[in-house]
Amino acid sequence: MTEKALKPLLVVEDNPGLQKQLKWAFEGYEVHVAGDRASAIELLGEHQPRVVTLDLGLPPDPANATEGLLALGEILRLAPHTKVIVVTGNDDRDNALKAISLGAYDFYQKPVDPDILALIVDRASQLSELEEENRRLLEQTAGAPLNGIVGSSEKMLAACRMVEKIGPSDVTALILGESGSGKELFARALHDLSPRREQPFMAVNCAAIPENLLESELFGYEKGAFTGAVKQTPGKIEHASGGTFFLDEIGDMPQALQVKLLRFLQERVVDRIGGHTSIPVDVRVICATHHDLDQSIKDGTFREDLFYRVSEVAIKVPALRERDTDRVLLAQVFLDKFSEENGRDFRGFSDAALESIEGYRWPGNVRELENRVKRAVILAEGKQITALDLGFEAETGSLSLDLRAAREGAERSVIQRALLVNNNNMSHAAKALGVSRPSLYNLMNKLGMSGAAKDAD
Repeated sequence: MTEKALKPLLVVEDNPGLQKQLKWAFEGYEVHVAGDRASAIELLGEHQPRVVTLDLGLPPDPANATEGLLALGEILRLAPHTKVIVVTGNDDRDNALKAISLGAYDFYQKPVDPDILALIVDRASQLSELEEENRRLLEQTAGAPLNGIVGSSEKMLAACRMVEKIGPSDVTALILGESGSGKELFARALHDLSPRREQPFMAVNCAAIPENLLESELFGYEKGAFTGAVKQTPGKIEHASGGTFFLDEIGDMPQALQVKLLRFLQERVVDRIGGHTSIPVDVRVICATHHDLDQSIKDGTFREDLFYRVSEVAIKVPALRERDTDRVLLAQVFLDKFSEENGRDFRGFSDAALESIEGYRWPGNVRELENRVKRAVILAEGKQITALDLGFEAETGSLSLDLRAAREGAERSVIQRALLVNNNNMSHAAKALGVSRPSLYNLMNKLGMSGAAKDAD
């Protein structure tokens, strides 16, 4: 029988006596001890502990919590799922509560009782394992932070976390973002995370339907209500009963219809055109727009009272140009998808293609990237997708004379490609790049590349 592997635990403590005491206080853990913030961050990258105990009083200013709080911020930025237990003095409860507000899992006040602290560590470790298993199951079923959504950039992950929080509720959500940024994917993710997931998801785009037809499309009509109304026809809102109704591009809704939509949101009943009876409908409403509704309200084209009804919670979907770490990742996902659909086999993208993907502004957002990759897969003649295949010039636009920016861009590009080739595995990518894992971790931190990477088991 093989011995069960010890779980890594990071203890950040500058007191030599406590270091020795805590080194052997945790059964079932391989304890790594750091005496300051720099060594703590290095050990964090090297061992990837689920749990960290952190003394807030660290050198060079152990009498205050400044260094400890800075260490907490770095740990949570580099490894946001880590459970950090802050250890404080008896008279430092305010800083302990501040640490909790910054994202620490728990706090424990000195003097340290190793047995009690071990219980807190065990509880944190068990919770971390459960959360990781849930994330693994989500990845297996969805293959992304949310079903159909691909991204590892901070702004994208923040939007995904918002969806995860409000998905199970019935709150009316407003999704904001430029055209082509993926607003409908977020609406579907909200539906999939809700208790209504087995019920209909009905979408209507206000900008795609002529104004004179939009009312009947939304609310339905009775037989004889107008020329051509040969039978009673429920609207899309009624068809969504029990499920989710997604109203896309609500900023393009005519003002006359805004009044009727407001009544529906207030009363949860619809009045068909030509009808005399109000029909109750139980739906969750999600809206989206690329318009600046605050400006539309000032211009008098959108009702302020309707805005407050549809925006109980707002979710901002970032534009592709704001998602620095996602562009190459998305391009690879689309390449794999369309290569399989079209029976093609490519050895990835050329260097010039990757530079073009990273350097282009993407005014059409994810939709434009998807279309360019799809076209390239169909038309490309070589074994690699080139910049020309993607519709770019061979060179990537104006030449930058910023040497530091160019060097950092090249380093970021090489690291992204190494992670893609090695299935986002940090250890394998470091080996391919000829550097140690801690060195790669520190370089990614310096370049502001957030952690979608993983370590080998």
